[in-house]
Amino acid sequence: MIDFAWPWMLLCLPLPWLLARLLPAARPQGEALFLPFAASLVGDTAPTVRAAPRAQKVLFMLVWLLLLTAAARPQWLGDAESVPSTGRRLLLAVDVSGSMAIEDMAGGYNRLQVVQKVAGEFIQRRHGDRVGLILFGTQPYLQAPLSADLATIGEFLNQAVVGVAGTQTAIGDAIGLAIKRLREEGDKPGGQPAGETVLILLTDGSNTAGAMPPQQAAKLAAAAGLRIYTIGAGSSGEAGFFGFGGGGGDLDEGTLKGIAQATGGEYFRATDADALQQVYARIDKMEPSAGREQWYRPSDEWFYWPLGLALLLSVPAVVWKGARWK
Repeated sequence: MIDFAWPWMLLCLPLPWLLARLLPAARPQGEALFLPFAASLVGDTAPTVRAAPRAQKVLFMLVWLLLLTAAARPQWLGDAESVPSTGRRLLLAVDVSGSMAIEDMAGGYNRLQVVQKVAGEFIQRRHGDRVGLILFGTQPYLQAPLSADLATIGEFLNQAVVGVAGTQTAIGDAIGLAIKRLREEGDKPGGQPAGETVLILLTDGSNTAGAMPPQQAAKLAAAAGLRIYTIGAGSSGEAGFFGFGGGGGDLDEGTLKGIAQATGGEYFRATDADALQQVYARIDKMEPSAGREQWYRPSDEWFYWPLGLALLLSVPAVVWKGARWK
């Protein structure tokens, strides 16, 4: 759609007419030249003062209108686009080890499917934040880098499957990968301060794999300013995916509490889908998102079209032969 950035410039439209009506006619300066033979010139040979032709007046009016139109800055506005405001850098680390295949948090759904639904809703509420996703089992890997595209992050979470990263659980390595990614993001131009980084780590087992112990990873996270919220999911310690014992089966709440305490976060226990929803709602309040989505319309300046046409028409308007206006 067409819009004018400075529409008030059009108020100057009657300015030439007002000046012509309100200002007195120009008077000659200095003494007049005495011509004793001037009387003999009166007649058919005397010069006459002609009014400007109507076409010339219309041309000047058209040039003036085009100049005002250009001054009003006509723009073409595109479709509205969302622009998230600057907020937290938030990483979700989700356990996809073998034990996440156990169906004990909601009827007919395994633990990972419950997490995908509840955490997916949590992601969509984080307007203004940049969210990333880490999946970990025997090894961690980055499923989605930090992005303000919350819908895409949610899709990446839904694509996760049990056992894709191995059947064991490397909690320490998952934290280490989060620290590495956040440091890399912080080194970029415009990177956010470390105090605005959060990791939400969800697991249903104990650390049974990886090179870095969870306690050491927690110390490094605290030094980097990374706040970690840990969530213990599941209601039992049954055998996991294909009977491999999952992520260790038994939930190590002591380690998860220690990680949260060392980094200034908090530990939560979620035994079913409702409890998990309450956990993410609590984190929402403790780490509020930056705000609602902001919208803007991309604009394309069009002022040069009327300006160029005015300059083009001013050439014949200036060279037009004619006397002064009456």
